[in-house]
Amino acid sequence: MKPALLLNTLSLALALAFASTGAGAESAEELIKKGDVFYNKLQAAEALKFYLPAEKLDSNNVRLLVRIARQYRHLMSDAAKPSEKRQLGTTAVTYAQRAVALAPNDPEAHLALAIGYGKLSPLEETKQQIATLRLIKIAADKAITLNPSNDLAWQVLGRWYLALADVGTLKRAYAQAAYGKLPPAKAEDAVRCFERAIVLNPKRLMHYIELGRAYAQMGRGADARKSITKGLAMPETEKDDPETKKLGREILKKLD
Repeated sequence: MKPALLLNTLSLALALAFASTGAGAESAEELIKKGDVFYNKLQAAEALKFYLPAEKLDSNNVRLLVRIARQYRHLMSDAAKPSEKRQLGTTAVTYAQRAVALAPNDPEAHLALAIGYGKLSPLEETKQQIATLRLIKIAADKAITLNPSNDLAWQVLGRWYLALADVGTLKRAYAQAAYGKLPPAKAEDAVRCFERAIVLNPKRLMHYIELGRAYAQMGRGADARKSITKGLAMPETEKDDPETKKLGREILKKLD
């Protein structure tokens, strides 16, 4: 199925589902509350049945736009085809961009944008990936400046440092020719960010597994095993936790 057709089909399905509920007379606030029930259960398609109609009634609601962006990222994770993932990821970024435009000093809006760019980047061609790296850094830095206590913003920044530290010589040369010299980045920078994220929120398993990934990249095998093992032992509470644990197990196998 083509991306545009996929999105149209999804929107139509959501609209039909919404119409069948008979909730057309409800206010945006009432719809958002109903969507939040599914938001908390990580049921993205169900949440959008209420969020999208609410957006029609309150299109400048920044909190709602951030929530919608998150749901499209979750749908992106569930999609099987790269083309579907790109379409859903682009939609998530678009909603986050709208939120930032409406509330340029809202840290959650900038965080949604940084995460959206990060999810989309692996699906892009090299040229766009390099351009997106810069956008991730800008959005993550802004989110941290506005709210230094946001552990997820530090997580995104840590992943950015780790990704940039792993950029090969050829891709760096390409980036320098196209966009100018990339900023310096080391795995140690990523470690600092992940450690900060853990201090702020020690209950997210992703922080420990990403810290372990950074240690592994630095050749600190024992530290990597310790951190990843701790993350793997933690309960799954977020959408990406199963995939993050899979990554952690793959890293441990390479360390053996």
